[in-house]
Amino acid sequence: MAAGCCGVKKQKLSGSPGAGGPGGAGSGVAGTGHCGSELGIGSSSTVVAGSVNRVNGLGGGYNSTGLSPTLSPGPGSGARKMVVSAEMCCFCFDVLYCHLYGYQPPRTPRFTNDPYPLFVTWKIGRDKRLRGCIGTFSAMNLHSGLREYTLTSALKDSRFPPMTRDELPRLFCSVSLLTNFEDVGDYLDWEVGVHGIRIEFFNEKGSKRTATYLPEVAKEQGWDHIQTIDSLLRKGGYKAPITNDFRKTIKLTRYRSEKMTMSYAEYIAHRQHHHYQNGIGHPLPPYNHYS
Repeated sequence: MAAGCCGVKKQKLSGSPGAGGPGGAGSGVAGTGHCGSELGIGSSSTVVAGSVNRVNGLGGGYNSTGLSPTLSPGPGSGARKMVVSAEMCCFCFDVLYCHLYGYQPPRTPRFTNDPYPLFVTWKIGRDKRLRGCIGTFSAMNLHSGLREYTLTSALKDSRFPPMTRDELPRLFCSVSLLTNFEDVGDYLDWEVGVHGIRIEFFNEKGSKRTATYLPEVAKEQGWDHIQTIDSLLRKGGYKAPITNDFRKTIKLTRYRSEKMTMSYAEYIAHRQHHHYQNGIGHPLPPYNHYS
């Protein structure tokens, strides 16, 4: 299954259900997609770009101590023990930092390497503007999957230029692991702020298209069910007027996610604490990256 998108740029959706959403042209290109981009995700029969086979699986050595108490799970995580962890965000930061500074990739991380569908989201600045977000609905081993999508979301999200070193101090990284996929018969059978949704539909030319939003997107945008569905249709490239009869033809899958977010400042504090224990083979960032 092709990769999907997790959010939108800062914008407001029209309150008119038939008006659609932020809109934009669709794309039938297979492979990775972005969160709330103008591009569609492609046919569900296509192969996911970036298979595990071409990823080296290197990671970084992190443990579970010294983490900020502000780090918290996202919506829909429930009371069970979470798989997602702050160490995963820390690993993503280290992968990006090593890439931007030309260091060797970090070592294999200590968190689980079980396979999950996943997304890596980057936001920037005090207002946490979206800076990149790409993921996959195909389950990938976490060590290689997070390494791959850290760089894909940071450097290859077509809505943004590739990230630079200067942006690092203002970044926030979120890791989302997708769980509890359920096909539902009613396109309204999901809860805003709890479920992510993936829709599948046929466009005006008869081509199958898909689009997705992670659980937090509709709530953050202040959208109801209809506005979210219409935004996804526009995101997936549907350009005709949206009617209630057409909405009823949508195939909808709802899911939940476990989400963890870490700021660059929290990452630096954690890495300083564990720098020598883990034997990270490159220097800490220069002083001006601590501010």
